[in-house]
This record gives sequence, structure tokens and C-alpha cells, in this order.
Amino acid sequence: PNSEKVLVDFNYTNGSDPNLPIQGTDGNFYGTAVYGGTSKIGVVYKITPGGAITVLHNFAGYPKDGASPQGVLVQGTDGNFYGTTYQGGANNYGTIFKITPAGVLTLLHSFAPSSTNLDGANPQTGLVLGSDGNFYGATVIGGYYNGGLLYKITPAGKFTILHSLCSTSGCTNGFYPRTPLVQHTNGKFYGNASGNSLGGSYFYSLDVGLKGFTKLVNWAGKVGATVDLLGQGFTGTTGVSFNGVAATFKNVSDTYITATVPAGAP
Repeated sequence: PNSEKVLVDFNYTNGSDPNLPIQGTDGNFYGTAVYGGTSKIGVVYKITPGGAITVLHNFAGYPKDGASPQGVLVQGTDGNFYGTTYQGGANNYGTIFKITPAGVLTLLHSFAPSSTNLDGANPQTGLVLGSDGNFYGATVIGGYYNGGLLYKITPAGKFTILHSLCSTSGCTNGFYPRTPLVQHTNGKFYGNASGNSLGGSYFYSLDVGLKGFTKLVNWAGKVGATVDLLGQGFTGTTGVSFNGVAATFKNVSDTYITATVPAGAP
């Protein structure tokens, strides 16, 4: 019961140094590899649960494509996958891209920091899908103080700088964010920066005005299975139902409920 089965051997042709994959809504796994592929600068791949791997895209690098993706993919509400590359693009400072499950890639944004353009550069993490359907991320460097920045990008590619982190002496802000953002059910985003002016690291929140929401931790389960719900304001909850079918539940805290899938639920 504890045996391990190797499903895929990465052989540089199909990628090398792969990042963590995600499971798509079609049941397959999608991910990126930092190296390998036809140009040796990374790929986007798909792996079936049975272990069949398909290279969906070979990154070609500067100036029309990304290079060296270092973050995980995220699936948007449109079914496509979104991600970043550390290098490549029109300025070789990294990109944000969209790719369909069939492998059609669209370059949404090329990072371009300069003395007059306060854009970020070299994202080391992928994107997170916000509750508003947009994507949020961070770059390691760039921005007003060259300490990295936090940004939003829509599925159509509209890019907005949200906050520049600060690496100057005496600045209480953090700098060089190297971890992905995560959205709390209170609507705010949270993340880490690897440094601050005090010689340590930095844990921050980012409020873009999104409202609190409820999230299912597990989206499927047979009758009798336990389903976890994260949210806000659960104290005093009087009922939980699955498509109108009442369920037994336990109010664990103001932000956490467990419920049992009832007979008759879809």
C-alpha cells in the first residue's frame, strides 16, 4: 500500500527541473519545467493520471516568448491556464502568459523596468486566481524602489501595478517577494518578502477591496464524505445544504465548517 510508481521520467526533451503541477478540471495535470525542450529554456507540459506526458509548449525566449518558468500554473474561470516566466519576453525581464489545454499560448505581458517605467521584473512565482476572476502576483525586483512589486492582470491581459516594495535603508516595507500570494476568505491577499530593512523577512497583507467569500476545500465526495468549507461569519450558522439537500454539519469556528455529504445530493 505504500509502494511508489514512477509515472514519468523527464528526459530534457520533455522538460527538466519541473515545477509543481496542478490538476485541471479535465482530471489531467498541467505544469511547467524550468529547463529542457527544443530551446532548452523550459516547457509547459500535460500529464494524464496514467502517466502519458505531452509537451504543450516549448518556450523560445526573447523577444517574442518567455523563458525559464519558475512558478506553478493556475487555471482560470475560462478553463485556460495562466503562468509566468522568469526571463524572456520583449525585454528579457520575464512574461505573463495564457495557454489553452490544447497548447495555444498567448503572451499577455512582457515586464519592462526602467528609470521611467516602474514595471516589475523577473517573477519567481506563478499567479493566484482572485475571487474576482483576475490574477495576482509578485516580481522579485523592479518597481519604484527596485524591491519588487505586486500586480494584477486580467484574463484579457490588462496589467495594473498595485504596490511597489521597498529595499531602501530605513524603509519598513519588505522587498524581494519570492513566494506566491494566497487569498484569505476575508478577501485580502497574503505573502512573504525575503528581506526587510531590519535584516529579516516580511509577512504582508494586500487589500484590494475584494469582499469575503466562502470556499469549498474539496469539491467532490461520495455520500457520507466530509466536506470542508472556509469562509467568514459562520458563527450562528443554522443550515448547510448541497443543491437544496440538507446536510449534517459542524460549526468548528467562525471561519470553518465541516459538513457530511447527504444522500440525494448531486
